[in-house]
Amino acid sequence: MRVLIVEDDPLLQDSLVRAMRAAGYAADQATDGESALRLMGEGCFDLVLLDLGLPRLDGLAVLSRMRAHGCRSAVLILTARDGVEDRVRGLDLGADDYLVKPFSLAELEARVRALLRRGQGSGPMIACAGLHYDTVGRRALVGGTALDLSSRELSVLETLLLRVGKVVSKEQLIESLCSRNEEVSLNAIEVYVHRLRKKLEPAGVAIRTLRGLGYLLDKRPDQA
Repeated sequence: MRVLIVEDDPLLQDSLVRAMRAAGYAADQATDGESALRLMGEGCFDLVLLDLGLPRLDGLAVLSRMRAHGCRSAVLILTARDGVEDRVRGLDLGADDYLVKPFSLAELEARVRALLRRGQGSGPMIACAGLHYDTVGRRALVGGTALDLSSRELSVLETLLLRVGKVVSKEQLIESLCSRNEEVSLNAIEVYVHRLRKKLEPAGVAIRTLRGLGYLLDKRPDQA
């Protein structure tokens, strides 16, 4: 899952980037409104953490332009403005949630998880055959036992599970794994999927390769 953090306070931005990456998300950053819009034009983000008091172009203007151009990324506004009018205006312009500074990282992370679940139309627990995925704790369980997955394997599995029954291309998987300054090869994606297939066998779940299209995660035919 990709998150864009738009914040001009360097200390807060660094804290947010570290928190999002520690939670397993690919995080990019921008320090002003124009840079944020440029990044959004270059790639798709599942969520935007958007400060209002930005240089060059303020957060509400960024939000307005995002929605005018059809960007459907979830938006969580972060601001020191605690007036009701500011909150109402942000929500009316298309924000999905609002968090007033100062805030706890625990609350921020909980709101991020809720928005990402809402965007994918999923609940706290996703089930497929004998596999259960806890979106809050980010744990994959088979028979009540957590699978031993690397952070990259977990991110690939999460992306496939959130689109269970649908084809996900290798490029989409790379985009969900990496921020702009990171690189993951197509071969690496194949390695992660190969490892996941072995670990998911006891759950009755299969990751099918559709040549030229990508991967599809679903229950095995014998589990129907």
